[in-house]
Amino acid sequence: MAQVLEFKLPDLGEGLTEAEIVRWLVEVGDVVAIDQPVVEVETAKAMVEVPCPYGGVVTARFGEEGTELPVGAPLLTVAVGAAEGSSGSAPSPSSASSPLSSSLSSGSGTESSGGSGNVLVGYGTGAPAARRRRIRPDRLDRAAAEAPVSVAPVVAAPVAEVLVAEAPVHEEPVPVVSPLVRRLARQHDIDLRRLAGSGPDGLILRADVDRAIRAVEETAAATAQVQAPVAAVVAAPNGVAAASDAERIPLRGVRGAVADKLSRSRTEIPDATCWVDADATELMAVRAAMNAATGPSAGPKVSVLALLARICTAALARFPELNATVDTAAREIVRLPGVHLGFAAQTERGLVVPVVRDAHTRNAESIGAEIARLTELARTGKLSPAQLTGGTFTLNNYGVFGVDGSTPIINHPEAAMLGVGRIMPKPWVHQGELAVRQVVQLSLTFDHRVCDGGTAGGFLRYVADCVEQPAVLLRTL
Repeated sequence: MAQVLEFKLPDLGEGLTEAEIVRWLVEVGDVVAIDQPVVEVETAKAMVEVPCPYGGVVTARFGEEGTELPVGAPLLTVAVGAAEGSSGSAPSPSSASSPLSSSLSSGSGTESSGGSGNVLVGYGTGAPAARRRRIRPDRLDRAAAEAPVSVAPVVAAPVAEVLVAEAPVHEEPVPVVSPLVRRLARQHDIDLRRLAGSGPDGLILRADVDRAIRAVEETAAATAQVQAPVAAVVAAPNGVAAASDAERIPLRGVRGAVADKLSRSRTEIPDATCWVDADATELMAVRAAMNAATGPSAGPKVSVLALLARICTAALARFPELNATVDTAAREIVRLPGVHLGFAAQTERGLVVPVVRDAHTRNAESIGAEIARLTELARTGKLSPAQLTGGTFTLNNYGVFGVDGSTPIINHPEAAMLGVGRIMPKPWVHQGELAVRQVVQLSLTFDHRVCDGGTAGGFLRYVADCVEQPAVLLRTL
């Protein structure tokens, strides 16, 4: 007899607690194999395809595309093993032949000798999670349709105070299994203790909460009809006036992660910024000469960003104070042995900072190739969380947006960030005469706890000297 197993959203690592469903890769009724990707989700750091550790027939999906689910919430259910005497769909070859499926279909509680090869936190490669009995959808729908719901007549009371159903308040733990149901109720201010569940043993189902939400909305609509028209402008929660039809965009996913990190940076780090204009004419000439080289030794084209990154690694070797972080709990400055260079990249999903590992061991050509590879992954949303964390210093080229200068916000928990403006022709005094030169503005924002202005100024001056005279860098290579 087929057994229905529930696959929950696994812990994707890096401290992530939720993910948004971007695209379902399977439909209800599809046959899936063990470790087959079934859904594409977006976390605060990356897009991830989630593999299912069970093989069988998909019987239900939880959540539409665009829904945000917490870790541990049900994703889908899979019927594992063939139903005895059934004429329905045959199970997938993987589910029929794997030791995992054999153990499940036999009803054995012992561990399986096989299973998923993908290790997901909360799943692993051994025995599957304990089976949970699920009720057939037609029975849930019938029970939901028969369950009575009454609404107390409220006219002037706020919507949040409307209590659905005249059921007694539960003194014992509320009979709710699904985290999704709890979250849905919390979002709509539904008191689960006042709901009468239509499931087995009074279990509160999503259908119960949905009916309660509809009842609240109907009551609110009736209240609005008897009250005076709402003013065109209402007070926002923060006290700022906002139009009643203003668009509200949830801070979640990448946007939410960026907001949290930047807020933390501004809250914790006492930052300061210094900047300088530099004549980048010689640097541009050196880059042109590199890329014009031909022959077997000529490698791929070298970008300006790659040259600036190589200059940064040389500067950090001279001023290691800026390749550090602050341990606030221990009240210690931690100087880091290697340079993992992050670079800001704007994508359709928002701002991300991929990290070039061990940049201090790479030359400009190697750094450029890695930047190109990570940038392509960022554009397609395929960066892993590991490729977006662990940076020790960040390079931000905001010149690509056509601006000259900025005061960058440090990428917490790093200690500094170098900002680069656009390189453009400007009048400049060169060798005692006024000339048109390629000028760039460089700005360094640094954590004033790790160093003083002299160190920050020395770092920025060395970077500017290398930009103006690349031979300065060559002497240290």
